[in-house]
Amino acid sequence: MAKLTENYEAMVVFSLKKEEEEIKSLIEKFTGMINAEAEDVTTNEWGKRKLAYAINYENEGYYVLWNFTAKPEFPAELERVLGITDGVIRFLITLK
Repeated sequence: MAKLTENYEAMVVFSLKKEEEEIKSLIEKFTGMINAEAEDVTTNEWGKRKLAYAINYENEGYYVLWNFTAKPEFPAELERVLGITDGVIRFLITLK
């Protein structure tokens, strides 16, 4: 029998080409989206860090880690929205 919910971890790197207020609004947007669809949500802002390699000519990014419990359909929708959002450099959603 399949589980109804799973534990996930989402790491997102935001572009520092955006203003600080824009980055904060993106974090609030995704926190709200995750809170609406998931449970046991924790947000851990790692802040500005150096990237392992340059992405789109950027050497630093703003890292945010979310841990949450959700239905298996939600991460696909979150990936879709992250993929089309301006200001997101990279993201990875994994099953814990």
